[in-house]
Amino acid sequence: METKLAMAGDEIIEEAAGLLKSGGIAAVPTETVYGLAANAYDVNAVRSVFRAKGRPQDNPLILHISSIEMLYDIAESVNPLALTLAEAFWPGPLTMIFPRKAHVPAETCGGLDTAAVRMPRNRFTLALIERCGFPLAAPSANTSGLPSPTSAKHVYEDMNGKIPLIIDGGECRYGVESTVVCFEGEDAVRILRPGAVTPEMLREYCHVVIDSGVLEKLGADAKVISPGMKYKHYSPNAEVYIVKGTDSDISAFLKSVSVNKIGFLGFGSEILPDSVTVFPYGKNAEEQAENLFSSLREADAAGCTEVYVRMPDTAGIGLAVYNRLLRSAGFRVIDTCRQGEDARALP
Repeated sequence: METKLAMAGDEIIEEAAGLLKSGGIAAVPTETVYGLAANAYDVNAVRSVFRAKGRPQDNPLILHISSIEMLYDIAESVNPLALTLAEAFWPGPLTMIFPRKAHVPAETCGGLDTAAVRMPRNRFTLALIERCGFPLAAPSANTSGLPSPTSAKHVYEDMNGKIPLIIDGGECRYGVESTVVCFEGEDAVRILRPGAVTPEMLREYCHVVIDSGVLEKLGADAKVISPGMKYKHYSPNAEVYIVKGTDSDISAFLKSVSVNKIGFLGFGSEILPDSVTVFPYGKNAEEQAENLFSSLREADAAGCTEVYVRMPDTAGIGLAVYNRLLRSAGFRVIDTCRQGEDARALP
């Protein structure tokens, strides 16, 4: 299959709408990461997305809409808090989970009786959804398990020859996937996957619970209602480790690592041995979210066999960065302050 890479604009949006209406799939830009889109109501199109990505069938897809009216076509019920949050954060990086109507295919929703829905903050993709007239099921447009794509170039690296069209809308604004919440009663939400809509922001409107699966590894048999909770995700070919400690402790630890090609994502304050290749990360959580996935991809391109990433501050969007890192690293966290012990043996 030949893959067309085209800049976003009215003409290509019309072409993409025709492709999606005929049961095809296409990669589209959003403010979070690029998505691999299909008609959410077309089972065969949705199956094409799973095949192109190599995605497990029980990992639900997010339905992207362009209007509140579309939400009512998907959700069996919509509580008042959902409408309050939609007014505050849509269009934007917030996904909410609702009981789904019977005509929403189970395949789209990972076999669940719920549907995850959001309205993306990207004018091209909103226009595409509007012209299609149906919601788009759109997981990240990458090979399942690899770092999510924050540019059309990343999508092309993974999807060339697998999909017919990639719409280039430039770099993604936030760099991490949307926040996913479910509702607990009329005045509370549970965060299943953190993102750019932070716990602090949500607490202005309701009570917030952070699910244990955000920071803990779930069992293989666990049933989840949000993408990004169960499987190893966001991981390059290199082995990833999270490191925490002072500048000097981290520098000393990296000097002790005996592999040929070491990559490091840090805050810029560390003094590192010449054997370590440094990739962009950032001094604050916003920069780290924006740079994380692209830097992990750069580490692979540079031939790194191991990549060490400094543990971020977990306030604000930093919680999303840490959540993605835990899954990328298989929950391997190295405390470089531990003296006289094998820090790498830590889980």
